[in-house]
Amino acid sequence: MQTELQRGFVLHRRPYSETSLLVDLFTEESGRLTVIAKGARAKRSTWKSVLQPFTPLLLRWAGKGSLKTLTKAEPAAIALPLQQTALYSGFYVNELLTRVIELETANPQLFQHYLRCLTSLATEPNVEPCLRLFEFNLLQILGYGVDFLHCAGSGQQVEPTMTYRYREEKGFIASLIKDHLTFYGCDLIAFAALDFSDEAVRQAAKRFTRIALKPYLGDKPLKSRELFNQNILFLK
Repeated sequence: MQTELQRGFVLHRRPYSETSLLVDLFTEESGRLTVIAKGARAKRSTWKSVLQPFTPLLLRWAGKGSLKTLTKAEPAAIALPLQQTALYSGFYVNELLTRVIELETANPQLFQHYLRCLTSLATEPNVEPCLRLFEFNLLQILGYGVDFLHCAGSGQQVEPTMTYRYREEKGFIASLIKDHLTFYGCDLIAFAALDFSDEAVRQAAKRFTRIALKPYLGDKPLKSRELFNQNILFLK
């Protein structure tokens, strides 16, 4: 049985047999799924150029098992023009979704967050605010609930000038210890408001999301991060 056409994006693709591709998709109504694009590597296949990351697509597939067969793929719009840092950031976002989102779990809200993130990467000069916003939205959808506005120890409201140490599954507790788990109250207040306009807040948010996403990602390094670091070294 074939599905109706759905909006979606290619997260990742890799060779499958001599002429086909195995493609990880992220779709609006069916979430993440893996499909076989039969014949996509053949010389005359139109799918070879269509099945690219960051191109909005209309997709249809068939099959009952975990591995579906792609039956239709056509561009819904032109590819989002990601270049240099924005391109590597897009690969990072795609890898996050591939690693942490369960197969065939519909989440239209996350799809909208993803679409807005890609649009911002293509249009905004600074990629950091939209990356931090996407990470925080992703954590919320994953069910990662943490109160940024109250001390987990006392229940009192967070004070901007005080420091708070993060404890997994508990939250932020007032502390004089200063290490990579410690955050200023003013940063936590900004986290709660999803306000990443300040550089210091963005750096603190990046540190926090690395801590918070680790249980979902495990110890396996992100390939996109390694690729970005290699590119920076090459440019130097």
